[in-house]
Amino acid sequence: MDMQEAADRADEILDQVLHEIRPAVQWAHGPTSTGRCDVSRMRVVMTVISEERRGSLLGIVDRFWRKSGYRIKAVNKDVDLPAIYAQTGDGFGVTLSVGGKGQAFFEVDSPCVEESEVAEPTAPPNGPSYDGVYPLPRPNVRSDFWSLGAP
Repeated sequence: MDMQEAADRADEILDQVLHEIRPAVQWAHGPTSTGRCDVSRMRVVMTVISEERRGSLLGIVDRFWRKSGYRIKAVNKDVDLPAIYAQTGDGFGVTLSVGGKGQAFFEVDSPCVEESEVAEPTAPPNGPSYDGVYPLPRPNVRSDFWSLGAP
């Protein structure tokens, strides 16, 4: 597997987990990064996830990853900045972390693969793309479910 194939696999992993979240959340592509022999893809959730709903989001993702055969490596139960760290059967690291203002981040890191060029993701985000905007803005999409109780 080369870095582009690893990036494509990371995109597939991200597509699958985001498809499981109901009601759907809006997301945008985060940065792609490459190392000496690895690649990371990120998707940033633009829907505000309230403190009251963070456990629901983490639970949906945890159950889906376990059902998919992923090994849960660690769970950070911090009230403000919770996270789940897992690994796929083919060695990809997957993370869901919730940061400031309830912004959730999904990241997939590949195992070491053959060096190659890596194209930007091709899947269109399900909201604004924020192409060329860095850093991405804080979450700015309200949801009757996910943002319940958030200021």
